Parts: sequence; C-alpha cells; structure tokens
Amino acid sequence: MASRIPLSPTTDIPLSIKAFTKRPQSTHLFTSPSPNSPSLRCGFKRKVPPPSSASRSTVVVSEQVIESLTTSDSTQASQSTPSTPSSSSKLVLVVGGTGGVGQLVVASLLSRNIKSRLLLRNPEKAATLFGKQDEEKLQVRQGDTRNPEDLDPSIFEGVTHVICCTGTTAFPSRRWDGDNTPERVDWEGVKNLVSALPSSLKRIVLVSSVGVTKSNELPWSVMNLFGVLKYKKMGEDFVRNSGLPYTIIRPGRLTDGPYTSYDLNTLLQATAGERRAVVVGQGDKLVGEVSRLVVAEACIQVLDFDFTQSQIYEINSVKGEGPGSDPEKWEELFKAAQKSLPTL
Repeated sequence: MASRIPLSPTTDIPLSIKAFTKRPQSTHLFTSPSPNSPSLRCGFKRKVPPPSSASRSTVVVSEQVIESLTTSDSTQASQSTPSTPSSSSKLVLVVGGTGGVGQLVVASLLSRNIKSRLLLRNPEKAATLFGKQDEEKLQVRQGDTRNPEDLDPSIFEGVTHVICCTGTTAFPSRRWDGDNTPERVDWEGVKNLVSALPSSLKRIVLVSSVGVTKSNELPWSVMNLFGVLKYKKMGEDFVRNSGLPYTIIRPGRLTDGPYTSYDLNTLLQATAGERRAVVVGQGDKLVGEVSRLVVAEACIQVLDFDFTQSQIYEINSVKGEGPGSDPEKWEELFKAAQKSLPTL
C-alpha cells in the first residue's frame, strides 16, 4: 500500500531540473492529508532564474549546481540542505549514464561531489554531456553490458555502489537498432552486469518499471506486447537472487524528457512542471506517470538509507510541491510506503 504524507515530491519515471544558479530553491509543504489516504505524497519545487547564454558544449558542474539541487525556503533553508556524505566515502558506478534518467543521476552526483564512474558504450559522450571533469570526480570506462567480455573486473575496482539506468523502448523503434532490444538490454544486460559485480558491493540500485508483475493484465499486457515488462521482471529477479544488497525503483510512465544527447547546462534546465509531488508505494499497485528528475533523485537518496535495502519501491509524480533533495523528506516517503517485501 502506498501512503500519503505532507511533503513535497516529484513526478514520472524521469525527472526534471531547472537552471542551476546561486539562488536557492524553495520548498513548500502540503497540508496534512486525510489519515485514510492510501498513498504517501511529497513534492518539491525548484525556483531558479534561467541560465546565461554561455556556450553549453562543455560544462563543468560547479557550486551553482549544488545550490540548485538544494530545496530551500525563507523559513526552511537550514532544513532543506541535504547532508552529503564525503566524496571519498562512495564511488558510484552509473550504468546507462547517457540515457534520460542516467544523465540526471550523473549530474546530481557531480553536484553532490560524490565520486562517480560511468560505464558507457561510447565514452566520448561523457565529455559532451558533462564537460571535462577531474578523474577524482568523474571517471569513464568503456563497456557494453550486453557483452560479458566487456565487463572486465577493473571496471568495478573500488566501486561501492551501482545505479543501473539502462533501458530501451517498449515497442520497436530506431533505438532497437544494433540489437538494442528489451531482451538484450533489460534481461541479458542486467544479468551480465550483476554477474560481474564484486561481492563487496554495498548496494545496487536497479531502475525497472511499474507493472512488471502484471504483464498479462490490461493495460500492462499492451505495453508488454514485445516483452519489455517480462524482461525487466527477469532482470529484477536476477538482482534479488544475486545475494548482493539491492534496491529496485519502479517508475511509472516516464515524463519530462528524455534529455538524451543534451549538454549539462541544458540538462539542468529540465523542469517537472506542476507535477513535482512524489507518490511512493510498494506491491506494484501504482499506475501513473513520474518525472525523470524524481526517479534520478530517488536512486541517489536510497543509497544512504539502510532500511531501503532489499526493498522495491514504485514511484509516481502528481501536481504539487516535492521533497527536492531533502533527505529527511525522502526518508519519510520511503518509510511510510514500506512494508514486508511481497512474494512476487
């Protein structure tokens, strides 16, 4: 069951961001919802002036990005600043870091000064999207999860956490070119990745989809015509049975984007519009949309909560204010939604 809370979340499978400037963002809380409300809701709002017209081909993430990711209000500024762990305490491997959600994950990690490593089929994309970064902040490794031989152990050396955002379209499209089908990406790619991960890993976060347990029911059966939900569920099951610490995020239909092939400045201007409130549930009961910005934020937030280990969360976005990057509000959202892991 999902539960509803007076916080401020975001929406959709993807999530959106605004221009990063030195003006803090603002967060407004909901009034308390009805105690009988079945879902936990929280929202966030980012108010930032538009970016300058400077060149966007190569962008270095700065303190402006950090400030823009921090939700604040004239009466809540001190509460809205997320407590970021030391950059030396984590090395996060992002797989699918040039995709719609993955780009937002990488940008947010950089803004938090969390050391990151990207596993990309085409490493040249990293410089275009995220600018030239110091190796101490962002590392890039070449590899394709569809090919087990690409996953050399050196790729995972020192990695403490993994966020896997790989995916493709549910229906045949140009993105399927080059054997980029759901079976190859969502099943074989995830299986190969998980099989190569070290046992010392502290957490793998897998981005999946709502409806994976209902692929034979309407409307999910339509989405699953070419097997995308079936293969995502197979990937989930492999993660759950791997023995590795995990958290699975199941977004609703992704909105706001995708922002693929954009540079960092453009990426950071993405907005969730009015749908900033976040609904978190469990049991694969949610139906709806979620912002890519919200999904990316959720992936990063769960890394710091031990109680989110071995849990599966569904996430949607609705109209309203959201939690931004405030860890206390995200903690409340996850805790309110949590229950014993259902038998899937």
